[in-house]
Amino acid sequence: MGTLNFVVFLGCTALVAYLSYLWTRGTDEHHSDGYFLGGRSLTAPVIAGSLLLTNLSTEQIVGLTGQAYAEGILVMAWETLAAIAIVVTALVLLPRYLRSGISTIPAFLEERYDAQTKTITSLLFLSGYVIVLLPIVLYSGALALSTMFDVPAVLGVSDRAALWITVWAIGIVGSIYAIFGGLKAVAVSDTINAVGLFVGGLLVPVFGLMAIGGGSLTRGLSVLWAENPEKFDAVGGPDSSIPIATIFTGMMLVQLFYWGTNQAIIQRALGAKDLKEGQKGLILAGFLKIFGPVIVVLPGIIAWHLFDGGLDVADQAYPRLVTEVLPFPLRGFFAAVLFGAILSSFNSALNSSVTLFGVDIYRQYFNTGASDSQVVTAGKRFGIVLAIASMTIAPFIANAPQGLFGYLQEVNGCYSIPILTIILVGIFTRRVPPIAAKIGLASGVGLYIISQFVLKPAVGAENYPHFLHVMAVLFVLNVCIMLLIGKLRPMEPAYAPRDSHAVDMTPWPMARPLGFVIVAVVVSTYFIFT
Repeated sequence: MGTLNFVVFLGCTALVAYLSYLWTRGTDEHHSDGYFLGGRSLTAPVIAGSLLLTNLSTEQIVGLTGQAYAEGILVMAWETLAAIAIVVTALVLLPRYLRSGISTIPAFLEERYDAQTKTITSLLFLSGYVIVLLPIVLYSGALALSTMFDVPAVLGVSDRAALWITVWAIGIVGSIYAIFGGLKAVAVSDTINAVGLFVGGLLVPVFGLMAIGGGSLTRGLSVLWAENPEKFDAVGGPDSSIPIATIFTGMMLVQLFYWGTNQAIIQRALGAKDLKEGQKGLILAGFLKIFGPVIVVLPGIIAWHLFDGGLDVADQAYPRLVTEVLPFPLRGFFAAVLFGAILSSFNSALNSSVTLFGVDIYRQYFNTGASDSQVVTAGKRFGIVLAIASMTIAPFIANAPQGLFGYLQEVNGCYSIPILTIILVGIFTRRVPPIAAKIGLASGVGLYIISQFVLKPAVGAENYPHFLHVMAVLFVLNVCIMLLIGKLRPMEPAYAPRDSHAVDMTPWPMARPLGFVIVAVVVSTYFIFT
């Protein structure tokens, strides 16, 4: 990467850390609201920036770019349809969350069902973060940095040693933000990095198109469009990673879970100072998400054109493109930006794990009379153990499957759809009892595991329904099971939502009209690229 770029990288990273400390030092981190929700003081720009950077990390950038390299623009569904899910969250789910004053999604489930449902859901979230998300974020991030910027040569070590060093560097810095800084430090650092990521992320396709067009951006786009028409068809066939029918089945369910119920994501909106700021932040994130394909999909098509489809592994597309087209002086800046994106996904999941353990498990089962400061301390200790475990496991994921992004989505289905099912049924019904939620979770997790990891290998992947279709079928089945139980054994007395008066619940007047605009823009993209 060169001495100058390495100095730029360290300087940018240190600047973000200093600004995050400067802007969060007044937050009370000794009480649960201050530590877990940033004192319920987060404003729209911070919420939007943190949401986007938490979402956008190496498994997203490298994984989706690799899929776009192989399949073209059809993989934009992961980005554009997210904007619709964000609008639904802003208009439908967030008002219900903020009115009840919860700090975690499982806490809402305790209020709606019972403490056992909360604990089961917290354990599902934690298992998903520990087994899947945290180690793979560390591994994919370390691999990307090590490959893209030749860390073994810079440090004079072997590839294996460079992977260990990079994993632990990411993990230690991320842990400092997440464990010792709380949500506000995570959110502020994310916001600063989000600006850099959008700038740096846009520079990659800009310089890529200029390389195609001999220095002309518009000519490069014309050549790319004219010579690769098959890459600009948004309608996926039955053999693609996203068949067009999945957009109307499991795709929207996955998006709604991720943006509306996933603790690592929705925790930013739960920390909003009021409903208006929360809705502003989500709607702003929805608008920016529409431009996501420019950062994570277009580079894959550019790489296909520049490298004549000659890469052995599709996930090499983004690292290769950066090293080929980005001017040398900008690589240090981009390294810092990418490091920030990796940190964001890691420290956000870690902070959410700390929150889930402290609020939903420690106080419930280990110390029922614990004070706020004791809960925060216990959460921090748990976070340290979790971080060390993740940093130890990550380097051993040496044979991560190709198409990492799609693999993650399939594995996450073990807990995502069951949790989404009981939350939506809990919000929109009043008499479905706690036993229905437990049965819904058990059947949802069990049937999905049997489907994807027993039946699918036995039948053969080519003859088996797409995992997004499976998710949709199981979602409908489990909703029906829960409603039937509610009919046969209705909850007495019926659930009555409470108003905690934790924040001002005045809605943002522009939320609905701007939400409609976002949905219209997303739908129009499918007409343009069909």
